[in-house]
Formats: sequence, C-alpha cells, structure tokens
Amino acid sequence: MQVQLEATVAGDPPLPVYSLALGNPRASAGLGIFGGVHGLERIGTQVVLAWLHTLVTRLHWDQALHRLLEDVRLVFMPIVNPGGMLRHTRANPNGVDLMRNAPVDAVDPVPLLVGGQRISAGLPWYRGPRGMPMEAESAALCAVAERELQGRAFSLALDCHSGFGMADRLWFPYAHRRSPIPQLAQLHALHAIFHESNHHHPYVFEPQSHQYLTHGDLWDHLCLRALDRPGTVFLPLTLEMGSWLWVKKNPRQLFSRRGIFNPLIAHRQQRVLRRHLPLLEFALRAAASWQHWLPQGEQCEDHHRMALDRWYRRAP
Repeated sequence: MQVQLEATVAGDPPLPVYSLALGNPRASAGLGIFGGVHGLERIGTQVVLAWLHTLVTRLHWDQALHRLLEDVRLVFMPIVNPGGMLRHTRANPNGVDLMRNAPVDAVDPVPLLVGGQRISAGLPWYRGPRGMPMEAESAALCAVAERELQGRAFSLALDCHSGFGMADRLWFPYAHRRSPIPQLAQLHALHAIFHESNHHHPYVFEPQSHQYLTHGDLWDHLCLRALDRPGTVFLPLTLEMGSWLWVKKNPRQLFSRRGIFNPLIAHRQQRVLRRHLPLLEFALRAAASWQHWLPQGEQCEDHHRMALDRWYRRAP
C-alpha cells in the first residue's frame, strides 16, 4: 500500500488530506473510492474505511484479490474534508462547500442557494470567491483522480455521501446541465451488468439532473477534463445514501446536526456498512473486467439509445 500526503489544510492544528493506493500502478483500469467531501456526512467515510479494512485484512490470504489487483489500480481518499469533519460542518474551514467549488457554471437553472451561491460563506452551499483557485481539498481530489484514474484506458470513481431522500441512489453526471453525458452508453452498460448480477439491489441509478442541478460540481469538472484524453473512459458515480430512512426510524435524530446525515444507533450503522459492501466489490470486479463488458461499435449505439429511453425520454 502506498500512502501519500495530497494537501495540508491550514488551521490549528493543520490537517492532512491523504490518499492510499493499492494494486498495479501500470494497470489499464483504475477505481477510486472517495468519502468525507462533506464534513457532516461521516457515514460516507465509514463506508470507505470499512471496505478498505476488509481489503487490507484479505491481502495476506486472498490470492484472488492479488490477481484482481494486478489488473486494477485502486485508490482511496477516505476523508477529503478533514476540517469540516473536525468542526461538524458540511463546508471546509473556509466555509466553502467543496462540491460547489469547481470552475463549472450551470447551463440550466439551479435551485436558489442549494445550487451553489457566492453571497456569503455564512450561508450553506457557498462556492468560494469568484476567480479564486479551488480549495486545497477540492484540488487534491481532482489531482488524485487525474493522476491515478484518468490516464488509464478505463476508470471508475465512487464518491460516498448521505443525506438525500428515502432511497439509496447512484448518481452520475451531469449536475450542471440536463443534457446527457458523452459516456452515456458506457454508463448504461455498467448499469446493465450491475442490475443483472445484483438483481435485488436497493439503488436508484439515475442522472443527478433528475433531482437538482448545481454549479461547481467536482465530478462534472473532472468529466469535462477527461474529454481531453481520447481513448480513455472515465465513469464517476456518487453514492447518495438515503438518510431520511434513518430519521424516519429514529425521529430524535432531527435534533442533531449529525443525526440528519448519519445513522446514530449502533446496529443501524453496522447495517449500513454491510449494505454497501456488494456495491464496492462489484465496482472492483467491473473495473478489472472492463474489456469484457464495455460496449464497442454498434453496441455503443444500442446502449446509448436504451439509455435515452430509460433516463431522458420520460419524466424522472
């Protein structure tokens, strides 16, 4: 395992942002697992760390895992926003929402405030000052994605969040416009093999634009950057765990800022950590076997047409 310091967040004390990598540095495929972009959403980091712990403890006996890691470069950023997590805030210590911080302006209308605002760091969803560089944490996430993932023939990213709705969702870009992402055919093929091999999975797989649009989405920014790398496929997904289910079962959580975004009862937390392990294992195997399912030629056209029918030609 390689551990690298990606950034240091100024403060008292200064806080490090780390990445951890496993697997073949020269592999044709990459998988990135990210958590803790929003400091209040601790369960995302806990899901990432739980799977990382599982992999590390398997390394001394699981030869099948070693063979997989010959074909995949696996990189983790468990806590992208350590300052927010320490302070129990969604934003980083500068008051910036890292998922509104990229230099991408929405093409279509966004909801007031929620879609990103530059009025004040004292209000939620602050994008940061206009014209300034991205925050250190945002820049670190983008640097890791570009260094470890986007240079490969195929790469997947999964960013773990919580706090939206009554269902677990797998969102894919775009968040800044309603039109489809160029990699729509490949995303549909990924959805197809996931659904076929996990028929009773709990996830709603959909474009983020079905729910709301935003300025400054980091994954939109990285998708647009990836277009400058012909011959590669980069597919980012956001796991948005439906935390309203936890509140429904334990309404007292509404009176805790952390409780709105995290399961506070121990057995529910353990259940959540178990719930998403099959998704993470699937992502690893899909990345390792990308040449066997990624559509080519006419298959791309078929998947693109089916994706339009599924996600863009009917009301969400």
